[in-house]
Amino acid sequence: MTNDAASPDPTPPPVDQLDLAAVQAQLSRTPRGVRRVAHRCPCGNPDVVETAPRLPDGTPFPTLFYLTCPKAASAIGTLEASGLMKEMTDRLKTDPALAEAYRAADEDYRARRDAIEVLEGFPTAGGMPDRVKCLHVLVGHTLATGPGVNPLGDEALALLPQWWKSGPCVEPGAEPAA
Repeated sequence: MTNDAASPDPTPPPVDQLDLAAVQAQLSRTPRGVRRVAHRCPCGNPDVVETAPRLPDGTPFPTLFYLTCPKAASAIGTLEASGLMKEMTDRLKTDPALAEAYRAADEDYRARRDAIEVLEGFPTAGGMPDRVKCLHVLVGHTLATGPGVNPLGDEALALLPQWWKSGPCVEPGAEPAA
């Protein structure tokens, strides 16, 4: 798995049309606010995109790193259904070192988003810094930034199967699913 870039650029180059087509096929809809591919799956497709803090229509969108791969999203959904988010949230209340590292992950996420545009009064995403609300966001953060930035994203990623082993979720240039 590779990161296309580790830090936000206020004016990234245009996203490749094949990458946009792959993301559209993954999401089964036209992607909105895509700034760049933040991470690529070993299969070569994007699996995390960096989105603008505001969508083209001006709507605030605080989720900077958006997981697009349906195979990864499904595997993460299985983790969420297992009760892992509650377990992680409970650990934040009893493990000061974990809580501090998770607060630092929140600060990293916010700094990366704010380097593009400040969304005054909006939280980061995924429940940070006090709880775990969405593992998709935490894993997206880990994939986009690399290990060691988001401890709970790191943990969730380590629990996932290798979703790419059975082949890409979509073929490059594929049409969106109906």
